[in-house]
Order: sequence, then structure tokens, then C-alpha cells
Amino acid sequence: MATAFLLVGLPAAGKTTRARVLERERPALRLTTDAWVLRLFGGENPGPQRDAVEGLLLTTGLRAAALGVDVVLDFGFWSRAERDALRHVFGAAGVTCVVEHLDVAPDDQRERVARRWDERPQDTFPISGDELTAWRAVFEAPDAAELRGGPVAAAPPAASSWAAWATERWPGFDPSAATSLCVTQDTSGCV
Repeated sequence: MATAFLLVGLPAAGKTTRARVLERERPALRLTTDAWVLRLFGGENPGPQRDAVEGLLLTTGLRAAALGVDVVLDFGFWSRAERDALRHVFGAAGVTCVVEHLDVAPDDQRERVARRWDERPQDTFPISGDELTAWRAVFEAPDAAELRGGPVAAAPPAASSWAAWATERWPGFDPSAATSLCVTQDTSGCV
């Protein structure tokens, strides 16, 4: 059974550093959104196109995990809904999800963002102090139960399911990518 690691945190929290460690130790397929977005769109953060890139990476990750390959999703996952949706979709495919939260104090974050821009501008986007403040205000840190793999909440009332919610959130995401690999599927997932 494969494991999908959902790396949660704000910019400069250490997610990519942790992802590289997991990639080597497991070994695992590491999917880092920023690396793909930078190569596809250059030095500007592309807004809504970022969500489409994430959708395709999630489809790739789900398919790889269904094939038994551990996956590290280095996206940030700022909302509980994002994490619950993926825990549900990956879980339905028989994949264990581990939520790892990397925290960073505001002053340390600002220093790391500035240092990263000074040392490796080709590997990052410009980020302002105002953006860091705004993003911190909307970030939903996982609680202890979520970090232990506790129950997934019900899908929001406006969505018919977590899979439907996820395809709306990440255009291009195909939650059925894993089920095409199943011999049969029961209530516990792919078998």
C-alpha cells in the first residue's frame, strides 16, 4: 500500500526541503507545484493556471500511488477542505494519506523568503510582505486529530462529493485515475 504525503504550510516553511528528504528516504515521487509552474510560466505566479497544473499533478500522484509508489505532494494545502478532499479521494483508492504540517514564525518566514530570492531567484517567485500577511490570515493549520489521520469531514453541502469538490478546486484533476487500475472496487477502495 502506498502513502501520499500532503505537505502543509505557508511559503518558506520548509516544505520543499522536507519533500526532498522524503523523496530520498522512501523513495517517493515528489511533485512540487512551484517547480512545475516556474518551468511552464517563468518567474510570474500564473494565478488560475496554477490550479490547473496542480490538478494534473494530483492526477499523476493519485495514479502513481494506486500503482504502489509513495508520493510527496508539496503544494501547501492551506485549507482543511483541500486536505479532506484528498484524504478522501486517495483513501478511496487504497492509499494512506499522511498530513505533515511545517510551521514557520512570521519573522523567520520573511527572512527565508528574502534569502531565497537573493540566493536562488530562479527557484522562486517574488513575494511581498503584504502577501505573506494576507496568506497567513487565510491559512488553516491542521489540528492534532487531522495530523493523526482522524476522520475526514463530510463534503461541503454545495458539492455532491469530495471528488466533485476536488475537480472544481483543481481543474484537470481526475479522481477516477486510480480506479481504472482496479480489478474490482468495494467500499474500502481499490482491490
